[in-house]
Amino acid sequence: MSEAACGLQEIQMSPKGADSAASLPRTSDEWTVELADDDLERGLVRWLEEVLYRGSAESQWLCEAEVSVADGKVVARVEWVDSEMVEREVEVKAVTMHELALVEVVEGQVIPGVDSDIPSFEGPGWMAQVVFDI
Repeated sequence: MSEAACGLQEIQMSPKGADSAASLPRTSDEWTVELADDDLERGLVRWLEEVLYRGSAESQWLCEAEVSVADGKVVARVEWVDSEMVEREVEVKAVTMHELALVEVVEGQVIPGVDSDIPSFEGPGWMAQVVFDI
């Protein structure tokens, strides 16, 4: 979930925005999102929606996150900067459920990249695929 959130942020930033985000003062915080019926896929979408919302409505641009899932919640220890100071070149309007995938990959299992510029992933770990509305 951390990597998906960082990917969401990278998609939106311009190169100048990425440079400025790296040099701005950071605030540490904890963000929590409730899981509906322990549904991890829906939890991933809700988490990414929270990141998107905070970046646009609360002026909190996510830079780093350490995410855990426990007791029906996604809990993230985050570092954020003032989003007004981060230049963006792409606007993500929504996180979709279209072709959503969140899969636990066992040791030795290889998930091929869906395109030639996307590398394969070898477990153990988790693989996520998310489609954004831009």
